Order: sequence, then C-alpha cells, then structure tokens
Amino acid sequence: MNTAKNGMKYVSDVRFWILLFFVIRLYGITFPPLEVGHNWRQTTVAMVSRNFLEVDANILYPRVDIGGEKTGITGMEFPVFNYLIYGAAQVFGYQHWYGRFINLVVSSFGLYFFYLLIRKYLEEKTAFYATLILGVSIWFQFSRKIMPDTFSMSLVIASLYYGTYFLEQKKNQWVNLMAFSILFLLGVLSKLPSGYLLVLLVLFLPNTTVSWRKKIVFGALSLLVLMPVYLWYFKWVPRLVEEFGFWHFFMGISFSQGVQELMGDMPRTLSRFYDTALKFSGFIAFLIGLFFMFKNRQSFLKWIIGLSLLLFSIVIMKAGLNFSKHNYYIIPWVPVMALTAGYGLAQLKNLKYTYFILAFIMVEGIGNQHSDFIIKPEVEFMINLEPELDAISSKEDLFFINSGDYPTVMYFAHRKGWVGTNAQIQNPRHQEEMKSNGLKYILILKNRFGTTVDLPDLTSIKDTPDYTVYKIQ
Repeated sequence: MNTAKNGMKYVSDVRFWILLFFVIRLYGITFPPLEVGHNWRQTTVAMVSRNFLEVDANILYPRVDIGGEKTGITGMEFPVFNYLIYGAAQVFGYQHWYGRFINLVVSSFGLYFFYLLIRKYLEEKTAFYATLILGVSIWFQFSRKIMPDTFSMSLVIASLYYGTYFLEQKKNQWVNLMAFSILFLLGVLSKLPSGYLLVLLVLFLPNTTVSWRKKIVFGALSLLVLMPVYLWYFKWVPRLVEEFGFWHFFMGISFSQGVQELMGDMPRTLSRFYDTALKFSGFIAFLIGLFFMFKNRQSFLKWIIGLSLLLFSIVIMKAGLNFSKHNYYIIPWVPVMALTAGYGLAQLKNLKYTYFILAFIMVEGIGNQHSDFIIKPEVEFMINLEPELDAISSKEDLFFINSGDYPTVMYFAHRKGWVGTNAQIQNPRHQEEMKSNGLKYILILKNRFGTTVDLPDLTSIKDTPDYTVYKIQ
C-alpha cells in the first residue's frame, strides 16, 4: 500500500516527469549533429562555437566557416548559447555534443519555471498538465538540438517568473528585478522572437495592488534591457555584414510581403499550429481549452492568448515563408498553446478521460519525434571526414563543397571555404573567381547533400563511394 502511495506521489510530481523527459533525451546525447532535422542549423551554431575556441574568442565577432576567402565574421543572434559551448570546450576540449547537453539542462529548467509561473495564477492541475504537454511538444526534440530556440524561451519564461515576483512581492525585490533583467536580456539576445512574451506583463497595468512606483521602475528597466537588444540586432548585425562582406542572418521581410508569402503557402502555415506544435491530439486539447475558456468566461486566459497571439502574429508576418518552411519558428508560441491545452484538460470532470487524452498526447508527441534520435547510415561517412581530409590537405586550405546552402559537410570537414551547387562549380567563370580567391580543393558529394558531377578538366586525388576530392593545380 505504501509502495503504491509513494508511486502515485512521484507520478503526480511534475519534477518526476521533467526528470524523466531529461533522462529519455540523454539517449544519443553525444551523437554528432547529423539527424535529418536541422543538421544545417546545428552545425552553423557549432561552427561559431568552435571558431571562438580556435580563431578568436571575441563574442562580438561570431564567425562561420562558409564565407569563402573572407573571415566568416557575420551578423547573427547574439552568441550567448555559442559562448557557453565555447566555455565548456575551454575546460574539457571541443566536442560536438556540448551544445545538446547545455540546451537540454536549460530547457528542462525552463519547463519547471513554466510550471511555477502557471501555478501562481491558475490551478495546480492546469500547470501540471500544461507542463507535460509542453514537454512532449516540439519542445521535446528542440531542447536537445544545438540550437538556441528552447534555450532562449526558457530564459524568457524564467525571467517572467521573477518579474511577476518583483511586481507582487515585497521580499527580495531587487534580487527578483535583477534576475528578471539578466534572464530576459540573455533570452532575447539569444533569439529575438522570444521577447514577444514581455507583452504579458501588460496585464499588471490595471492591477491596483501593484504600486505605480513599481510599475514605472519595472517599465523603465524593461526598456533599458531592450536597448542592448536593439543595438545588437539593428545596429551591430548590419555593421558586421557591411564591414566583413558576408550575409548570413535572416532579419525578416516587410509585412506585406510576409502576408503574401504566407497566403501562398496557407496549408503548411496552418499545419504549424495543428500538427507541428503539439501534434494532432495536443491541438484537440488546445481546442478543448479554448471551448472552456469561453464557456467559463476565463478572462485572464483570454488576455494571455489574445496579447501573445497579437504580438506573435508580427513575428509570423516578418518571417513570411520561413515560418511555414521551418518548423522551429512556432516554438515561441507553443508554451501558450500548451497552457491552453492544460487548462482544457483540467476542466474535464472525468479523470479517466483526462488521463487517457494526456497519455495519448504524450505517446503521439514522443512517438512522432523518435527519428530525431537516429543517425542514418548514409551520413555516417561525415564523422570521419576530417581525418580523411587531413591526410591529403591542410586545415588552412580553402574548399568548395557542392552541398548547396548546407554548411553541414564543411563543419565536419573542419575546413573553410564555399558551399554551392553543381551548376556553380561547373561554371568556368565562378570556378576561376574562387581560384583567384584561394580555392585549393573541390569536394563533390555523390549521395547525401549533393549529387555527383563530372569535372573533366580536373584530376581527382581521393575517390570514395560518398565523395570525390579534386585538387586545384
């Protein structure tokens, strides 16, 4: 009897589930960033981290390996996440997977702060269900990728938690205020769209229990915190691009163009909400939450959804086709959807139905992301690409790789140079231009990331089933 009681005690504790999700995602944590989904994005982050270690540790000058003969310095998100990877590499030596582990730890704490924040204002069971649903959403896979998306959102969610405590409590006011400021600054610097959640603190404006002095101090400090964000993204990033001549970072498009692109790809755009975010069962729970929200006249939740969706719509329109094309663009709004879904499940009277739906959401959520834990055999050749190239070339030699826009192969080659298409390397003028800028080798991929192409004027110096290397004479 006591064993069963203790078992129920653990299962009903959100920390048990957060720890369980953490342990599950430790499987393959040391895998190189070669899973099918977003290996290109992960290797870009890893490139910058490795270059901090090997080239220059100045955080203001992040650099990638695909800038050709240029330095590779370019505008991008402020490299908080990259710098943590660099810090780990300074202590332990460089390994691919540090970013996975750092993100997993921070994003797990993010889940707990999400739970604590909801529990402050709604029922504990709403917070519990919402946290489990967020844990198995798209958050599940991206919290172990070498990408700053859930990392950034976790910092912002934690900052809101401390911000609300500053506004509502008299104890440790300055500690809470500083925690809010630092976490919010680092979170938004890491990923600009995450900052839209700050709008939720507008809900405190009509709150008469919060003094106007606190509101003014909090508002002024929030604006002050946003200043470095503005300077980085709208002043420093353009300056890096202009000064070093390499464009890499997407800063959005006009609203009119964004709307036009989204309307032209409406089915995939909508699928980001009903499929990508929480999967189908989670989206049904979200709809249940919306139903009860209106039925119960839950104005607090209405304001949260309305304000967040209003601001997030700006992010969507500025992203345009990128929103429908890349599934991780939905991540900033997934916590709001999980909150609504959790609220919906908490309103069901029959616990059997609640647990059945919750279990189905968790099975579907995790089950649909199992491929993220697999490295397919056809890409494993890249793991040994660096030592194979070391036998025939120096790390200072510039390469061209026919991987299109994908930097993945260049990262594993541990080289610098250009990535492009077969048409580009077959173009004599383009080839001569790269030669004049120091091109030494051409690596032609045959199966993955590229297709074989004949270069009759060049002699291959290494030929494998996966790639051929040509040396420029």
